[in-house]
Amino acid sequence: MRVAEFIDLALYHPELGYYATAPQRSGRGGDFFTSVDVGPLFGQLLAVQLAEMWRLLDRPAAFDLVEAAAGNGRLARDVLDATRANHADFHAAVRLHLVEASARARAAQADTLGPHATRLASSGPDLPASFAGALVANELLDALPPRAVVMREDGLHERVVTLSGDAFVEVDGPPAPPELTAYLDRVGARLERGWRAEVNLAAERWVAGAARRLTRGFLIFVDYGHEAPRLYSASHAAGTIASFSRHASDPAPGGWLKAPGTQDITAHVDLTGVRLAAEREGLETLALLDQTYFLLGLGAADRLGDRTGDEVADLKRRLALKTLLLPGGLGSTHKVLVFGRAVGRPRLKATSFGQRLT
Repeated sequence: MRVAEFIDLALYHPELGYYATAPQRSGRGGDFFTSVDVGPLFGQLLAVQLAEMWRLLDRPAAFDLVEAAAGNGRLARDVLDATRANHADFHAAVRLHLVEASARARAAQADTLGPHATRLASSGPDLPASFAGALVANELLDALPPRAVVMREDGLHERVVTLSGDAFVEVDGPPAPPELTAYLDRVGARLERGWRAEVNLAAERWVAGAARRLTRGFLIFVDYGHEAPRLYSASHAAGTIASFSRHASDPAPGGWLKAPGTQDITAHVDLTGVRLAAEREGLETLALLDQTYFLLGLGAADRLGDRTGDEVADLKRRLALKTLLLPGGLGSTHKVLVFGRAVGRPRLKATSFGQRLT
């Protein structure tokens, strides 16, 4: 089977898939760590940007806040805690839509949201048919199953997964079909002989679908990846698919093929492909920058001086900020893309420190 088909089954099979068998997979007791696991600060800072977006839309009485890959609703809870405390008018306008493939995670959302559960307008595996406001997707695109290719002397081949004895292995398949070569042409990628790479048509389709459903407002994607010239280069000539279990990645070639359904599988996001997919649907690219500068623009540095009188709590907050901001960690590995429809080209608060990308 194609690499994408294997990963799709391993992650999303309704009974045996990795994401289907637990309501939460990230955090200290999970397999990987996200900005949401650092604590409520990420949601608090994101709330600043969402409130500004509501104002840019002329303060509508109803603002659709859509979170994709919402899990059990922790990020939405953190955002709504912050809007209730600091942006009361915006908070009153929020209609929350949580999009999550895992039925177990969806079942936990009401408890996680607590007093905000009354704001939940919809919860399901699919995006709303249309929405006006903002969509947030934190670490969604890296989990969409990519196809894999390799350049050989006779041209580009798709990679497939097969059995060797009782083990799954990845091998060369047939010549790559036109849709894969067309994608690489669109993003300007040129693979040298022997280079292996991922082509995430699923991410391209997902972004295009979200863009079509947005009638007016913004899309915000936070994920790790690179623009095409760097992603499809000698520095990533072996590809980027990796698996994570208990915060460790198997360094052996093909480690992601072991024990499907028990570990996370991800691949770096092609930021160029995401941008082009959104723009083809008529959206404006408003921001492409490191998470560090995105959060600094929203006032992250100002939080370092906050004092509550609780020394332990203050220390935890400062450590959380460092985790979110420091280069080499979440701050530089994670990128933020913001798109808009029917909003012009506003200078967003999150871009106050410029559009810096490492």
